Amino acid sequence: MSAETELVLPVDAGPVIFPEGMESRLRDRLRLERLRTSRRSLLNRLALGLALVGPGLLVMLGDNDAGGVITYAQTGAAYGFSLFIPLMIPLGFIAYLVQEMTIRLGAVTRRGHAEMIWKRYGAFWGTFSLIDLVVANVLTLMTEFIGIRVASEIFHVPYLVTIPAAFAFIVSILLFLKYSSWERISLFVAAFNLVFAPLALASHPDWTAIGRTFIGSGWALPGGLFSASFLILVSANIGTTIAPWQLFFQQSCLVDKGLLPKDIRASRRDLMLGVVGMVLVAVSIIVLAGQHLHDLPNPKSLGDHSVLADIGVRLGQGFMAVFALGLVEAGLIATIVITASTAWAIGEAFDVPRSINVSPRRSLVFYSPAILGTAIAAAVLMLPHVPVGFLNLTVQVIATVFMPAAMLFLLMLLNDRELVGEHVNSALRNALSVGVMIMLIICNGLYGIATVFPHAL
Repeated sequence: MSAETELVLPVDAGPVIFPEGMESRLRDRLRLERLRTSRRSLLNRLALGLALVGPGLLVMLGDNDAGGVITYAQTGAAYGFSLFIPLMIPLGFIAYLVQEMTIRLGAVTRRGHAEMIWKRYGAFWGTFSLIDLVVANVLTLMTEFIGIRVASEIFHVPYLVTIPAAFAFIVSILLFLKYSSWERISLFVAAFNLVFAPLALASHPDWTAIGRTFIGSGWALPGGLFSASFLILVSANIGTTIAPWQLFFQQSCLVDKGLLPKDIRASRRDLMLGVVGMVLVAVSIIVLAGQHLHDLPNPKSLGDHSVLADIGVRLGQGFMAVFALGLVEAGLIATIVITASTAWAIGEAFDVPRSINVSPRRSLVFYSPAILGTAIAAAVLMLPHVPVGFLNLTVQVIATVFMPAAMLFLLMLLNDRELVGEHVNSALRNALSVGVMIMLIICNGLYGIATVFPHAL
């Protein structure tokens, strides 16, 4: 396609020249508008609902990334059936609370998260938030390639083959597909995230013991609530549930998809569906590991292929293969969405064409930094003797450390009535959001104290 596309409108206004990428976005929006205004049959309503699905499912199923899968497996193996199972439900509500704000902000302003910070608070805070995001994204991408590397060893395929292949796939769909095709392929990959649920059911867990965790019975916490090992897993589980990249991704994804304020309710349903999927997968992995890996001699050292090998020994090679495929999928979908979040944020910060509909030659600044960050993460995981278990938990905790600052910008923007009008945050939403930020700060503080002064708590 040429840099500019001539589109003749069905009115006597003559030809109109649109910037490259705008034509694809307009076509997507016109398709949505036709579905909105067509006869209100069940089939048309279903078609509209499916057309509006995307950002919420991608952000939450992408949140169940390879690092998250390994973290949940470590959690179940270390603590079995304990408070971590019911903890996933409030963490799901927290994820919905945070991400719902990006829906309103994106639909009303039609601007991405990075762009709003730069234009509202200036270059200094814009640069701060961008560096915060890019550093966290590169580190998180390393955990995604950990999952691909670990799983490839199970299939006896060298990770020097699988990691470059995954990188090539992610870069190809970002560079050469329009937004709608990119979204459909991403959703197809994300659907395989749910494979962990049937795995958990087929492992015949002790449902009575699981039920007791919801009434506070049977919580075995070796070392107590303030041990460093417990606090690092709490921080890691929170970090894999809410992370800075999610804020930037969902808001920019909504904008690129072309959603409007009238689509907020549908986007909330999309998000809730994603949250349910996230919680289901997280609980399934903890249950699976808690049932069959809890009695390992040193469960806290999980993170290499031994966790998959133990699943193979205890549940069979078929279980191990399916779990490994789920781990590959988790790393793949997360890398797809995190790479896109970096591209959108940098494009917004530098005010260049910033849509997946735009060709690479028209917007190198949009595509190149994101691809470079993903390449760095892939290169690190191609090195021998990388401490994957330690790296994974550390990255999840770092995400928890970075999250309060990211939430603060989001909260300020959602309280700007001039910016969002009637969609401004309610007092309850503000109170809950501030409570989440305080919880994150306390959790980080306790973990820091327990690590530096292990006998102080």
